Amino acid sequence: MSNLEIGIWSFPVLLVLIFLRVPIGLAMMGVGVGGTWMIMGSHLMVLGQLKNLTFSTFSSYSLSIVPLFLLMGQFATHSGMSKGLFKAAEAWLGHLKGGVAMSAIGACAGFGAICGSSLATAATMGQVALPELRRYGYSGPLATGTLAAGGTLGILIPPSVILVIYAILTEQNIAKLFVAAFVPGILAAIAYMVVVAIYVRVVPKSGDALPAVPMGERFRALVAVWPVIVIFGAVVGGIYTGIFTPTEAAAVGAMGTGLVALVSGGLNRSKLVQSILSTANSTAMIFFIVLGAGMFNSFLALTQLPQTSAQWVADQGFSPMFVLLCVLVLYLIFGCVMDSLSMVLLTVPIFFPIMTALDFGMSVEDFALWFGIIVLIVVEVGLITPPVGMNLFVINAMARDIPIRETFKGTAPFVLADIVRVGILVAFPPITLGLVWLIY
Repeated sequence: MSNLEIGIWSFPVLLVLIFLRVPIGLAMMGVGVGGTWMIMGSHLMVLGQLKNLTFSTFSSYSLSIVPLFLLMGQFATHSGMSKGLFKAAEAWLGHLKGGVAMSAIGACAGFGAICGSSLATAATMGQVALPELRRYGYSGPLATGTLAAGGTLGILIPPSVILVIYAILTEQNIAKLFVAAFVPGILAAIAYMVVVAIYVRVVPKSGDALPAVPMGERFRALVAVWPVIVIFGAVVGGIYTGIFTPTEAAAVGAMGTGLVALVSGGLNRSKLVQSILSTANSTAMIFFIVLGAGMFNSFLALTQLPQTSAQWVADQGFSPMFVLLCVLVLYLIFGCVMDSLSMVLLTVPIFFPIMTALDFGMSVEDFALWFGIIVLIVVEVGLITPPVGMNLFVINAMARDIPIRETFKGTAPFVLADIVRVGILVAFPPITLGLVWLIY
């Protein structure tokens, strides 16, 4: 069996392991080690490569940003800012038909700006907004579907852990990726609100409007969320203006959210320990998946599969947009059975060389930024599609009286909105790149 054939057969083996519920990091590690052993023929060489790969991966300064953003999200969860965000959004949007659901989406967007984790955003905002949605008579599908979809804004609106991983994999500028994600993130929040507005008109009894709040109270509610504005401005603004590196900005954000949580009384000794332990657990999980993906991708590099695939696609004469469409469809399929981080780590090293071999009429850097945001959005769709959409189960666990199939039905319009949004961003790259061109 040739090296190339070994590389091709590694994917069915990997998928079988995943379906057998082997942890994705361990599955990629096992296939990578086994495949490398088959090619090199010596376990000593495999062990040497594993040792070198472990050191080179975890000595990377860029990876230190991951635990800092995770810690920032933990502190934000305990700070009480989520409730203030929801109340502020409700004051401005609650008088609209479906306004409480729109408020939940706006609050998810605001919380995502200081969190960077989809699951944390969904879980935190679910605790705050779900009781209110149920109290005002919103239907189960709309309430749970809105919060599951709104939670995805946590990884799209900067800062985003997934974007950091993508930047490391493709050797791109993290700050520019954060800038590129800003406008698509705002569009996502607006699109979700439009979905809610249409939903409550198609299904009239699914959600009503609240009495309008006086303008003075609206501004007082807005003033109450000043910590979010300050922290977001310090983190993202500091990155955009070059005052901080992304890692320094993550440290500033973690410190800022920690201080807010401490002052608000939401962070005591036990919760501080809990935050640190949760951050350590999540970081260990992510880093093990990164290591497993690194071993698997090193094995694929030995087989020359990514390079051969890129050359084969280029030689077929397919149009770049056709290839991009095929890749996006594959991401939608993968999203039904894999989590977002695993998808990015597994697929980007394979798809990125293929896509960069094609001519999209832009520089390699611009393409990398544009492609990264599109991939992020499609990966985000996987968080709300069955059977393993993590956000669906997080929200459904809080609303046990609502069958999971009803939550699936509630997210369907939001998935459709995501697909439409991807189509718009593919057709008009300046929407993604315009702010990058303006700033840089």
